[in-house]
Amino acid sequence: MVDHQKRRLLKLNSQPKHWLPWLISEQSLTDGCTQCGACLRACETQMIIRGDGGFPTVDFNLAECTFCYQCATHCPEPLFQEQQHPPWQLKVAIDASCLAYHNVECRSCADSCEAIAIRFRPSLGKTAQPLLDLDACTGCGACQSVCPVSAIQMHQPPSPPQNQSNASKHSTQHLEIETPQDRAFNLGEAP
Repeated sequence: MVDHQKRRLLKLNSQPKHWLPWLISEQSLTDGCTQCGACLRACETQMIIRGDGGFPTVDFNLAECTFCYQCATHCPEPLFQEQQHPPWQLKVAIDASCLAYHNVECRSCADSCEAIAIRFRPSLGKTAQPLLDLDACTGCGACQSVCPVSAIQMHQPPSPPQNQSNASKHSTQHLEIETPQDRAFNLGEAP
């Protein structure tokens, strides 16, 4: 049996650890994984690595997850949910080191985002700024490995309170809206 609280004290790297897609739970992995390496060999993008204690984890700095389900298919243990379930709740986050925030033109994240969850909003007097649509984000991580300054991380978003209204649940992050035209652009409508 693994004491999960004590394991967290041993983390040497500040990078967040992400378990495999469709994993039932961290507990099921640490209790049931035999560390056979079948998931590592089956991963078509080779983004699964041996993490803490030898347990498999994904590394978005290496590649993206294509949601091929091969890690689950090749695992001899019952550690994964069925494929019809969402693979995970990971979403993109961009920190202050983003080149666009420092007026350097870069759109590598948006260019790699097949789901179009990252767009760039034109801004007067500076470079276009990133606009995230967390509802569209699949959590594949394609944007993280291509970022030249490591400004992008995949993270588990906090759960919204149960009594939140539908209007406040919309998860598109955007910059200050200065005009009705800006608002229309952010919502994908014609101005």
